[in-house]
Amino acid sequence: MTDTSRFPDPVYRDTVLAPLFEGVKTHYAGHMGALNRAHLVMLAETGILSAPDARAIAETLTTIEADTDIASLTYTGEHEDYFFLVEAELRERLGDLGGALHTARSRNDMDHTLFKLALRSRTAHLIGRALDLSDALIAKARTEAATPIVAYTHGQPAQPTTFGHYLGAVIEVLQRDIARLDAAADGLEHCPMGAAAITTSGFPIDRQRVAELLGFEGPLLNSYGCIAAVDYVTGLYSAIRLMFLHLGRVIQDMQFWTAFEVGQLYVPNSLVQISSIMPQKRNPVPIEHLRHLSSVTCGQCEAVINTMHNTPFTDMNDSEGEVQAAGYAAFDRGGRVLSLLGTLIPAVSVNADRVRATTDAACITITELADTLVRDEGLSFRQAHEIAAATARAVIAAGVPLGQGFDAFSDAFEHAAGRAPQLDSAAFTHAVAPETFIARRDRPGGPAPAALNAALDGYAQTATAQRAAMDARATRHRNAKARLQAAFTTILEG
Repeated sequence: MTDTSRFPDPVYRDTVLAPLFEGVKTHYAGHMGALNRAHLVMLAETGILSAPDARAIAETLTTIEADTDIASLTYTGEHEDYFFLVEAELRERLGDLGGALHTARSRNDMDHTLFKLALRSRTAHLIGRALDLSDALIAKARTEAATPIVAYTHGQPAQPTTFGHYLGAVIEVLQRDIARLDAAADGLEHCPMGAAAITTSGFPIDRQRVAELLGFEGPLLNSYGCIAAVDYVTGLYSAIRLMFLHLGRVIQDMQFWTAFEVGQLYVPNSLVQISSIMPQKRNPVPIEHLRHLSSVTCGQCEAVINTMHNTPFTDMNDSEGEVQAAGYAAFDRGGRVLSLLGTLIPAVSVNADRVRATTDAACITITELADTLVRDEGLSFRQAHEIAAATARAVIAAGVPLGQGFDAFSDAFEHAAGRAPQLDSAAFTHAVAPETFIARRDRPGGPAPAALNAALDGYAQTATAQRAAMDARATRHRNAKARLQAAFTTILEG
């Protein structure tokens, strides 16, 4: 008769343990192999395990890994989780020595190390995609540096600028978001191993060595914090959430700019869909997909962050298994946003005719007329503002472009200033031209060519530095794999 007392309740098995087991198979089994090897190397090098015992365990681990098709494993309930399954295999083949691998460690420090290893690779991939988008935006901004657009404030036409200038603002925010994500990635670079349950161990362990073999910068110092402080989770998902919250605002601008009534942005046929019933429709649905994917990414990040709210500052399941796996979907959807946006933005173009029509209809260069009156006519800005406002009202009412409003301007000027303006018709037309408006905004951060080119050069330097930081981290991880393999081989060879 089978002893069922050691098997979990079937409902508990199916609702909790089996899904967790599947999660380990999918996300952590490979990392657990590396962790086992690193811990074994440390136990051997510190003398906690003798060389013959370490070699026997190393040989058996290698055999178990070769014999086990992880993908085909099915949870039976015989062992609580994958960790105990591996330990059971060791003990089956080595007897009591099989349990020696767990000396000076706990599933607590193991779990948080595994979670960091899994997040580390996903975060590196996401940063890489964000850097690719940054590069695409910089290239597009250079191409569109002189392309006029209408800048909107409060949903209304405000002033002329260039598409390159607009994209420069997007680049700045994205690069700050990458910096936040990079800082969160640094939070993954310190190893919890050696914390054991929560207070370290009575054995003479070498925490630095395990951290080095697993590619971390070093151990996370406070052992209590290794287990209790899940800010590596909340910090990371907060940084991801901000990136896609910010990109969502840009995506919404694109949706607005492509509306028929605005028509400032043209999306090529390869990125639109037609209506099944309305032949005239060109629906830029990738923008809608970008918007909802960004929002879902934010929501998935928020779910992980909020799960940590009001949890105890100690070991807890709220930060483990299923919560960790649930967050991985944010990396998937977020990565799709970055890839699609990196394809869309280089492909779009500005509709110059619609930009010109809106510029003329909405008098968006009128601020420069006021500034010109201050510089050339000696007026106060408030008086110049009143004259410019009266001019704008007159030309809008007449339905003519501002450039044709010299007579209206002259009347407003004489009414306010009590004299005729010194500006003649040609000077007035030049002052209210969008090209003049843009060229005169040549202060740092402005849309004029020299200012914008200097900014874009700075963004390119930042992008290079950010990619170098990512590459350096990846190099450390690769080198650690080689060190671990060499150290493990040394044990195998005795």
